[in-house]
Amino acid sequence: MDRVTKTKTHAVLDLPSRRRKALKIERLLDLSEKREPLKLLEIGTGSGVIAHYFASHSTLRFDVTAVDVVDQRVVRDGFEFKLVHDTKLPFSDALFDVIISNHVIEHVGDTGDQRHHLSEMYRVMKPDGIGYLATPNRWMFIEPHYRLPFLSWLPRSMRHDYVRAMKKGDYYDCEPLSLRTLERHLKDAGFHYENLAQAALHETFCVEIGWASFAQVTAKIPPWLFRSFHFLVPTLVYRLKKG
Repeated sequence: MDRVTKTKTHAVLDLPSRRRKALKIERLLDLSEKREPLKLLEIGTGSGVIAHYFASHSTLRFDVTAVDVVDQRVVRDGFEFKLVHDTKLPFSDALFDVIISNHVIEHVGDTGDQRHHLSEMYRVMKPDGIGYLATPNRWMFIEPHYRLPFLSWLPRSMRHDYVRAMKKGDYYDCEPLSLRTLERHLKDAGFHYENLAQAALHETFCVEIGWASFAQVTAKIPPWLFRSFHFLVPTLVYRLKKG
């Protein structure tokens, strides 16, 4: 499927929020432990801010490449950019130390496309590489792209009608995944994965929102208790390594 013509773009072009997101990703991956320079790939770069953040990092050295199906870059300096037309990545095997897929997999297409997206990430990742994947949970209460309650809960055949009835567009072009479905796809792709939901929530309060007191509360929640509610966390966040 041609993502350029058949899928809307939902890129976030707000620069300050993208910089905070990049810092959050850096903290969650703990990249300071990796040997430099690091070859980094961002899939679905959007504004280009996250790619530029790593390319111009003050203390770590990155060789950054970014891909997207459309060029919406607000920041263009410091990294290589390639246009792609689907989930196929135009790179050789085992090339990248770090791969970022931030809110991309729900946009690439159907189940086959999503599985291919993950298999391509696995293919181009070095044996000792690390990946970051974040995507909205299908069972979130408010769908983040269209701001409609319970939109992704509906059967696929009803989502388009809901979007049209609420005058949010002509069709619904996303395919959010549940925790169980995503983890099954990750396993089938060969990844070892770690659910970062609690750490990601902590960093969201610390870095993206700036609510330090809430961050302290999340840090004190027993991990076993937080895991009991993983399936309801609005955003699924994973650290990936090769199996």
